[in-house]
Amino acid sequence: MSDATLNSIKNSPDDFAVQISDQIESFVVAVTEVAKGDDPDSAVPYLLLEVSQLLLAGGRLGAHEDFLPDERYEPDVGPEPDVDELRERLAALLDPVDVYSEVFDPYVPRSAPVACRISDDLSDVLTDLRHGMAHYRAGRVSEALWWWQFSYLSNWGPTASASLRALQSLVAHVRLDKPLEELDGLDTDSNAADEDGSLEAEAGAVMAAEIGGPLGMRQSEA
Repeated sequence: MSDATLNSIKNSPDDFAVQISDQIESFVVAVTEVAKGDDPDSAVPYLLLEVSQLLLAGGRLGAHEDFLPDERYEPDVGPEPDVDELRERLAALLDPVDVYSEVFDPYVPRSAPVACRISDDLSDVLTDLRHGMAHYRAGRVSEALWWWQFSYLSNWGPTASASLRALQSLVAHVRLDKPLEELDGLDTDSNAADEDGSLEAEAGAVMAAEIGGPLGMRQSEA
C-alpha cells in the first residue's frame, strides 16, 4: 500500500468505513442469495469470488492501525440473527464437497489437519460480520471498525481464509480436470488426517457434473 493511500485512509476515516461496510454488506447479501439455491451449479465459483473479495476488506483492516471504540464497554446490539437455516442450505448445496481438511495454525509444528465444513465457516463469518454491521447501522462507526478488525484477526479472517483455500482447490480440481479421489468417511466428527494424507470425500464425479459446466471445464466424451 502506497504512502498516499495510507494517508488517505488516515485523513478520511469515514470514507474508509463506508468502503469496508459496503464490501461486508455485499458479501452478506451475496452469500445469502447463493444459499437460496436458485443457481446451484454456480455456487462454488460465486462463493470463491465473494470470499476473495471479502478478504481484501479483511486485509485492509489488518493492515490498518488499531481502531479504538468510543465506549469502554461494547453496547448491546440485541440478539444475534439465526444462521442455522443458512448453514443447512449451504451444506445441502455443497454436498458432498462441503467437508475439507484444514490445519488451524500453519506455524504450529506438526499440526494435524482436522475436518471442517465450508457451510459452517461461511455461517460463522456472517455472524461476525453482522455483529459489526449492527453497530455500524446504529451509527457506532468506531465500534464497528474495531469489531470487524478484532474479529478479522481472531476469527473470521482465519475462517474465511480456510474456506477460500477449499473453494479454490475445488475450482482448480475441476478446471484442471483432476477430480478428487473417491475415498470414504471424512466427517467433522473424525480427524481428517489419514495415513496417506488424502481428502476423504466421494466428490470427483459430482464436481465434474455439477460445477464443471459453469467453470468452463471441457467435458470428456464417454
